[in-house]
Amino acid sequence: MMMTLEQKHLALLDEAERCGQTGIENMRMCFEVLTLASAIDRACAARLAPHRLSEGKFVLLFLLRDVSEGLAPHELAKQAGVTRATVTGLLDGLQRDGYLERHLDPKDRRRVSVQLTAQGLAMARRLFSEHNQWISALFAGFDPQECEALSTLLKRAWTNLEMQEEKRSAATGER
Repeated sequence: MMMTLEQKHLALLDEAERCGQTGIENMRMCFEVLTLASAIDRACAARLAPHRLSEGKFVLLFLLRDVSEGLAPHELAKQAGVTRATVTGLLDGLQRDGYLERHLDPKDRRRVSVQLTAQGLAMARRLFSEHNQWISALFAGFDPQECEALSTLLKRAWTNLEMQEEKRSAATGER
């Protein structure tokens, strides 16, 4: 089965061929990885949408799932890899939908703890299990050697990307 690449990728490949560029198969492979990643993101969003959840909200539910005492918003932002402003918006939406509550620390009213409600905990547990099964199914039929080979190849591409970025930074004087 051949992947259907996005039109912009097909146009870039056609232009590279027309100009006689080398490495076109490597370009195609890169575009295939991007296409797969985009398709996975869209499928994930479609799976979460009926629950009025984005991937960001889902991550916060997951992070709060097993923390009965709750977490501070800045800690959630750090663990989720988002800014404090972003986490505030995500928390507002989750609170509006009844998935979490914010509690002031009785000893220091400047401190806030975020905890899941019973509804939020039930949703987090159900969706986490469903999500894990769905992700596992994406690689169904891969034997352990194939998984290891794919991981090794992706790591090699990652290393190549890092090396290219280091060269670009050195050439432009960026840090």
